[in-house]
Amino acid sequence: MCDEAARSRVLVVGATGRLGGSLVRASLAAGHPTFALVRPHHFAVPDSTPLRSLAGATLVKGSLEDYPSLLEAVGQVDVVVCAVPTKQALEQKPLIRAIKEAGCVKRFIPAEFGLDPTKVQIRGMDHGFYEKKIEIRHLIESEGIPHTYVCCNFLMRYLLPSLVQPGLDAPPRDEVKIFGDGNTRGVFVEETDVAKFTICTIDDPRTLNNTLYLRPLGNVYSMNELVDLWEKKINKFLNKIYITEEQLLKNIEGKR
Repeated sequence: MCDEAARSRVLVVGATGRLGGSLVRASLAAGHPTFALVRPHHFAVPDSTPLRSLAGATLVKGSLEDYPSLLEAVGQVDVVVCAVPTKQALEQKPLIRAIKEAGCVKRFIPAEFGLDPTKVQIRGMDHGFYEKKIEIRHLIESEGIPHTYVCCNFLMRYLLPSLVQPGLDAPPRDEVKIFGDGNTRGVFVEETDVAKFTICTIDDPRTLNNTLYLRPLGNVYSMNELVDLWEKKINKFLNKIYITEEQLLKNIEGKR
């Protein structure tokens, strides 16, 4: 194992979020000197849960809106990982500027962690989320910043707890809606696993300026397969309602 002096120094932006916190812990577990960018208001309560969850990391006071703090934080590290929510994707622009100005970052992993925005057809119903991610990609590449894009498809906590039933917090026990024929497969991953794989990429030359897709074979399931697993779990058959793609799109449009 490499000694700590040889380990890349990692800065996590968005460290107080669920994925960000997992990234900090994965980086520390891998032996990297780890820095966490934390908004000033969190320091008002030093023993708060967000700060306790980052134990072991060097806490750096700053935010995406405070450019001097970004530049100072970036100047201390070799790798920057950003885990802000997708709706804040464009707020990474000052961070990219700071990385360019600092000139010491050998790898930037922006806030992707979902579907590959270049391979998604969303029919204008995503509030511009994917367009924002593509814009950030273009900026990273035009600035010549070394990078890795991590695409992990679906985080388990968003869809799996309800058995992919919008509006429910737990799997149904009587009736289940299945979209399309139910045979299309999706990839469901847990945040701690995403974090571990992400940290593994930072010193891997194969992932430099490439996209890493997380598709563990044991995490790939169709709706029909998920329903079958749940029925076996509760020892009960559910009433299955199949909803066509056309009807699903109409339902979504009607709620906008």
